[in-house]
Amino acid sequence: MAAMGTRGTITQAANFKAEEDVEKFRGAMKGAGTNEAAIIEVVAHRTIAQRQQIKAAYKQSVGKDLEDDIRSELTGNFEKVVVGLMMTATEYDAYELHNAIKGAGTEEACLIDILASRTSDEVRAINEYYKKKYDNTLEDDIAGDTSGMFKRVLVSLTTAGRDTSDKVDEALAAQDAKEIFEAGEARWGTDEVKFLTVLCVRNRKHLLRVFEEYQKVSGKDIEESIKREMSGCLEDVFLAIVKCIRNKHAFFAERLYKSMKGLGTTDSILIRLMVARAEIDMLDIKAEFHKMYGKTLHSFIKGDTSGDYRKILLELCGGDN
Repeated sequence: MAAMGTRGTITQAANFKAEEDVEKFRGAMKGAGTNEAAIIEVVAHRTIAQRQQIKAAYKQSVGKDLEDDIRSELTGNFEKVVVGLMMTATEYDAYELHNAIKGAGTEEACLIDILASRTSDEVRAINEYYKKKYDNTLEDDIAGDTSGMFKRVLVSLTTAGRDTSDKVDEALAAQDAKEIFEAGEARWGTDEVKFLTVLCVRNRKHLLRVFEEYQKVSGKDIEESIKREMSGCLEDVFLAIVKCIRNKHAFFAERLYKSMKGLGTTDSILIRLMVARAEIDMLDIKAEFHKMYGKTLHSFIKGDTSGDYRKILLELCGGDN
């Protein structure tokens, strides 16, 4: 469940009665065809906590899992969005990570998006749920499906060992910046372990100082150096960490933009971000999106997706502003 005081587009529905929503679901899925509009009206306007109550009431009154009935009635991207919305935040992250690893090939973008952006507490909750649900540790599954330094960075992120304090050690920040410079730009070849040690372990405030010091030492922005020194998934994950440390909402806005810009829409990324962030910080992501690209997220989704899948995403977006 989202924490109090969050900046999501989904807020608690007034006069909520789980039993009434169960009847709406049953009516929407009864007979030939499915009333997608009725389903959207419920799932896109209830909080995660309220949807859990609907699931429990459905099982009690119908004797079946609502998620199973949704999967049997819906298809494609619309099904993926609705199924995702019926999960808790931790459950959804674990589900997406498991699919990214166990599906056909590995969806590295999913592993990066989730592990680089979640807090230590969130990662610990994902680890606990993942082990219980899938009878294996997230770390073991990632280690078995990735390789090299990319694997080592992901494994480090799954340990949820980042310092969570606000302490900034000025001397250490200067030293960290110097060591990263000497591990990359100042030498032939790159010592990626030093980047990992700093970027995956230090707290946010400390890292912001490291980035400032790095600019002084190298004359370059840390992101520019990562692009010069790394490639492929390793470059992607280090860039994601830096961007999330600087401005997580801008990171998500960029990911949404790139999922829709160009040839075709990367549905998996678009769906994952809209479902995962709708109740948490979608208002902030929308604001960053408009600031960065001069267009509203709502207008982008409207122009780049189609069908009932688009309708539910537009509801999660919460209006054209």
